[in-house]
Amino acid sequence: MRKDTFLIIGGTGKTGRKVVDNLQLLNQNVRVGSRSSEPPFDWNNSKTWEAALEGVDKIYITYQPDLAVPGALQSIEKLINLAKNKNLKKVVLLSGKGEREAELCEQVVIHSGLDHTIVRASWFSQNFSESFFLEPIQQGFVALPQADVQVPYVDTGDIADVVVEALLHDIHNGKIYQLTGPSTLSFKEAIAEIAKATNREIEFMPITIDQYVTAMKEQGIPADFVWLVEYLFTEVLGNPMVSEISNDIEKVLKRKPKSFLEYVSETVKTGIWENNTVAY
Repeated sequence: MRKDTFLIIGGTGKTGRKVVDNLQLLNQNVRVGSRSSEPPFDWNNSKTWEAALEGVDKIYITYQPDLAVPGALQSIEKLINLAKNKNLKKVVLLSGKGEREAELCEQVVIHSGLDHTIVRASWFSQNFSESFFLEPIQQGFVALPQADVQVPYVDTGDIADVVVEALLHDIHNGKIYQLTGPSTLSFKEAIAEIAKATNREIEFMPITIDQYVTAMKEQGIPADFVWLVEYLFTEVLGNPMVSEISNDIEKVLKRKPKSFLEYVSETVKTGIWENNTVAY
C-alpha cells in the first residue's frame, strides 16, 4: 500500500517543524512547505503552490503571520480550491482561539467537501521564547497591555502532537479542537515565573494598548505587524472566551497538556532568557 504524502505548510515554524519531526519519526513521507524548501511554498506567490501540492495527499496549513490579517481569507480560499482540484484527501488547519476572522477561514475548509480537522490554539507558551516577548525578557523590562487577562497558554509540542494524530487518523475528521494549557496565567504572572526560574530581576509594567502601539511604531516595527499585534491584544484578549480551558488535548492524546510551569522549567535550561543571549 502506498504511503500518504504530507505537506506541512509552515514546516519551519513553531508548530510546523515539530509536526515534520514527529511524522519523520513515524517514517511518513513528509514535504516541508516553506519559501526555502524545494519545491518552495510562498503564501505571497501563489504560482509556487501547485508544484508544492503535486503528489500530496494531506496538508497541514499554518498561515503566516495569522489568519486574521487582510488577504488571509482569499489565500485560504484559493489554496483549498487547488487542493480540491488535486483530489487531496485531508486538510488540518491551525486556527486561533477567539479570532472571528480566523473562523471565516475555518468555514472555507469546513464547507470544502474535503476531510478536515480544525485546530484552534490558545496563545503559545513559546511566544515567550521564540517571538516578540523574548527580547524584552532578555533585557529585563517587559511592558504589555491587558496585563491581568488570564490566558491558558498552550505548548507548541502539544499542538504538533494533536495535528499529527489528526493527519493520521480518520476519527478526527470533521472535528474542531480547542487546544489550551491546563491552567491560566496573566502576563504579569507569566513573567514572574520566568524571573523566578532564571533567578533574574525582570520588571513588568502594565501599559495601555495605545502606548504599546505607539512604542512599536517608534521602534520602526512594520505597520502590518503593528496592526496584527493591536488586533490580538484588543479583539482576542478582549474576548472572554480567551480564558476558557478545554480538555481537548487530553481527549485526543490521552494525556494531560504541558503546563506553563513545565514549559518554563524546560526552556530555562536552554539559556535563551539570559540577558546576554542573542535572540534566534
